[in-house]
Amino acid sequence: MAGAYDDRDGKIWMDGKLVDWREANVHILTHALHYASSVFEGERCYSGKIFKGHEHSLRLIESARLLDMTSPYTAEEIDRAKEEVLNANGFKDAYVRAVMWRGSGDDMGVSARRNPVRMAVAAWEWGSYYGDAKWQGAKLDIAKWKRPSPETIPTAAKAAGLYMICTMSKHAAEAKGCSDALFMDWEGYVAEATGANIFFVKDGEVHTPLADRFLNGITRQTVIQMLKDNGVAVHERRIKPEELDDFQECWLTGTAAEVTPVGQIGDWHFQVGPVTRKVAEDYEQLVRA
Repeated sequence: MAGAYDDRDGKIWMDGKLVDWREANVHILTHALHYASSVFEGERCYSGKIFKGHEHSLRLIESARLLDMTSPYTAEEIDRAKEEVLNANGFKDAYVRAVMWRGSGDDMGVSARRNPVRMAVAAWEWGSYYGDAKWQGAKLDIAKWKRPSPETIPTAAKAAGLYMICTMSKHAAEAKGCSDALFMDWEGYVAEATGANIFFVKDGEVHTPLADRFLNGITRQTVIQMLKDNGVAVHERRIKPEELDDFQECWLTGTAAEVTPVGQIGDWHFQVGPVTRKVAEDYEQLVRA
């Protein structure tokens, strides 16, 4: 499948039924368009099976709750909707996007309690999120924006509004020839990339920022458990930027990113070393098991 995302053949699941791709539209006064009342999930289907699909469905419902929205569907119903989309489009290996939002209705202001909560699921064939960087090592810029305090945003929600600074930071990074950007948090500690969590290696042990102030990714959790099962020490902690001098390897994790090695962050350089390669290979085997 190719072409603009609003002009393709295929089917999208929308509010309980499959509709033609080009007909999956919303009104201009949709609340989410004006006030960011939207949550979503990104998932990958490997050989006909969505990896941790049910966990993603549960997180979608929880993200909606954190934004004061009640999901009109159960996790099991969301699971079935995703399967319907994959089957309708004939996909075995695909990226799946489930989105839930406040639609248009009787309210058009900050408050929108009378507006319906709507949902859609789309899927498309999508290769490596970082292109060749997945194998060669991505180059990251340092974002000028900071990840805000959990007292200011619902950090546990995968919410559209939280990605505003991600879009701006990724645009700035791409203008410099980078694949992505690394955020610090509001206190100056290393946080995450624009759409992926980050890991570092020092003397065979793994260090990753404590995920209590940004989204604790499902892929992140999976990789941490894989490492522990293989006897690798994992330290979840606050990481200062100056510590990057001491790390030998680095990688990103995310549903779209999968496991992507990092070769450079700003002026810091890393090797695509044995721990990174082992994690990437093990993850690939796991999702296709």
